[in-house]
Amino acid sequence: MARSVLVTGGAGYIGSHAVLALLDAGYSVSVIDDFSTGFRSAVPDTCAFYQGDIADCALVERIIGERGIEAIMHFAGSIIVPESVTNPLKYYDNNTVKSRSLIAQAVEHNVRHFVFSSTAAVYGEPDRTPIDEDTPKQPINPYGSSKLMTEWMLRDTAAAHDFDYAVLRYFNVSGADPKGRTGQSTAGATHLIKVASEVIAGKRDGIAVFGTDYATRDGTAIRDYIHVSDLADAHVLALDRLFDAPGQSLLFNCGYGNGFSVTEVLDAVEQVAGTSVNRRLEGRRPGDPPALVADSGKIRAALGWTPRHDDLATIVAHALAWERNGRAR
Repeated sequence: MARSVLVTGGAGYIGSHAVLALLDAGYSVSVIDDFSTGFRSAVPDTCAFYQGDIADCALVERIIGERGIEAIMHFAGSIIVPESVTNPLKYYDNNTVKSRSLIAQAVEHNVRHFVFSSTAAVYGEPDRTPIDEDTPKQPINPYGSSKLMTEWMLRDTAAAHDFDYAVLRYFNVSGADPKGRTGQSTAGATHLIKVASEVIAGKRDGIAVFGTDYATRDGTAIRDYIHVSDLADAHVLALDRLFDAPGQSLLFNCGYGNGFSVTEVLDAVEQVAGTSVNRRLEGRRPGDPPALVADSGKIRAALGWTPRHDDLATIVAHALAWERNGRAR
């Protein structure tokens, strides 16, 4: 009998890719989403779908009972760093308070396994790169703080209950499903490759480059860009391990270990698209560190994670294909 998983935020960008990966791996998948950023069309008809808020305890309890949920994969939350600086309470509500409610429901109803969508923002401005999992956690924005607080809740809950978890700390997620089944459709998205792809597709008139005076090789910020489908595969491997070796919690970085500057990424977009991207040079955004690059050796060794799309041009090509051909329905 297929193992039953509840995916929160499964109609959103990363969540919808994880749903596809779970289905491909033979899991029975249920999705809860409030459509604050997601789309019903992103959820396959083979999933049980529930529209609602993860903090609706009665709804979550009903889903767990109706679907025999054995694990939760938690993506629902807010992710825009500058917004977290100007509206911190929104982030502590959506990312921390509501996660606490979801974890409590899992414990109360004997859902033993929990996979959490965390972020490299928990590291803040690390003094070394690449960043491994033992790098001090010193977030410099409420987004990172709100995610780190949820990591702490999971750690403490696992120590007190029959419960285990996997925390996956993402670096910069980009690209789209290679088969064109889903992609990033969020209105007003802020991800660099997504925005540049919208410029190429004629949906925006240009892209802002925030900060050209960082202590990097060309003055623009450096990030580690990971293909969303490789990230989805990492989630499935982590969940497999929780089921196969219960009682042992996991914590991994998810990135490639390759850092590209904003300028280098935009150059790659232009090369793949065969046309130029209108760039506007602006000042730094609050809460943006100069460089974030992953040391992903731990997840590769522990889970045998082997990325299939570790190539900037491939990531860009898939993002462009979705922008040109895919749509939110």
